[in-house]
Amino acid sequence: MPAGSESYVENFVSYMVGERKSKYTIKEYKFLVSKFLAFVGKTPAEVTPMDIERYKTFLASKAHYSKASQYLAIKAIKLFYKSLDLRYPVNLTPPRRSMHMPVYLNEEEASRLLSASKKSVKYSAVISVLAYTGIRVGELCNLRIGDVDMQEGIIYVKSGKGDKDRIVVMPNECVSALKEYLNWRISVETPHDFLFISNKKSRYDPSTVERMVKRLSQEAGINKRVTPHVLRHTFATSVLRNGGDIRFIQQILGHSSVATTQIYTHLDDNALKDMYFKHRPRY
Repeated sequence: MPAGSESYVENFVSYMVGERKSKYTIKEYKFLVSKFLAFVGKTPAEVTPMDIERYKTFLASKAHYSKASQYLAIKAIKLFYKSLDLRYPVNLTPPRRSMHMPVYLNEEEASRLLSASKKSVKYSAVISVLAYTGIRVGELCNLRIGDVDMQEGIIYVKSGKGDKDRIVVMPNECVSALKEYLNWRISVETPHDFLFISNKKSRYDPSTVERMVKRLSQEAGINKRVTPHVLRHTFATSVLRNGGDIRFIQQILGHSSVATTQIYTHLDDNALKDMYFKHRPRY
């Protein structure tokens, strides 16, 4: 990197901390901006539109970044320029991302996963919260015991993505799984009050939950790559199919824009056929 780049990056990290970005975003954006500065070999004010074109070509053809990764890299650089109060080059624009149908479980697959999780009260509680509320894995790991209101059937998600607070509702199945888990959790003495803890009594890490979900889905015989985010997609798809309003889904998922929620307006093959034969032309 050019002389002084380290201080640019350090100041950028401080800016993101002040903006209350998550530690995962800070780590990722720090890496992406460091990579950008090393490539251009200039101070941010000296970067030209031609430098930006060269960098965008590098990301696509040399670094083999996907469109989603290119989008994230450009987003990080834009925030970097904002932190410096500098106008970024006009061609610092990301490629249009492909809109893929999200992977989700059908109701029979989701039922099998929930059944597989019942071998452990902890597994059952984790899978139930993910499947019945649609919260993000990072939000689940940050939950504290006091964030759960069993009487009202509500979970308070605090400082979620975008530093927003919101509530999510739990059905009786989820409340029952959490009650059973809490009977065990409150008997364990820890120096913190995180709801979900590992065998070492530390806060659950998202990667630990991801491995749990993957293992349980394999045991349930599900032939899909299942992640916590797939369960989020599953929740939203199921609510929409059962007549849920898109604005309701936006709020409960914590999306800042309804445009993000629009990916759930897809229909699977069976729903498409049912809809067609119900409303097909009758010449």
